[in-house]
Amino acid sequence: MLVREPGGTPAGERIRAILMDRGDTGVGLTRRTDALLFLAARSQLVETVIEPALERGAVVISDRYLDSTLAYQGYGGGLDVAAVREVGRWATGGLQPDLTLLFDVPVEVGLARKSAAETTRFEAHFDRAFHERVRAGYLAMAVAEPDRWVVLDASAPEADVLAAALQVLAARLGLELPPAET
Repeated sequence: MLVREPGGTPAGERIRAILMDRGDTGVGLTRRTDALLFLAARSQLVETVIEPALERGAVVISDRYLDSTLAYQGYGGGLDVAAVREVGRWATGGLQPDLTLLFDVPVEVGLARKSAAETTRFEAHFDRAFHERVRAGYLAMAVAEPDRWVVLDASAPEADVLAAALQVLAARLGLELPPAET
């Protein structure tokens, strides 16, 4: 099952509209409110979508999870990372991914890849130093939990990155991939 954050539920999608607003007339969230809204959307998703799917035996793949809030609002935004982690654990009922793939690229590469349609307030209103802190936060978390995290060089060609990600997923799930086409 594929899910996205923030969003994935009716309540989460409404929260997403606030969080991803890139306009200059946004609602002016404080840093804590920002983090709490991400955690609220995630809590709703965990309780109503992810946990029921896991109970049915599904594999759930999410585009982001608590680590994103730690990276963006904690490391990038300057909130106390330990406090955000603690509230995040409560919001998710302690549910943690078995595997986290970090598609790592230099900040300038990642920002250049965003199309105008994909631009959120994070790209539109946050400086390069913020994004450098976010990247450093992700890399620090990967180093701290090497059994859960796999860092992939996402500056490689797209097909190579996909192949590497599929290899990691197949190995973790005990699946055999078909031979690569030549």
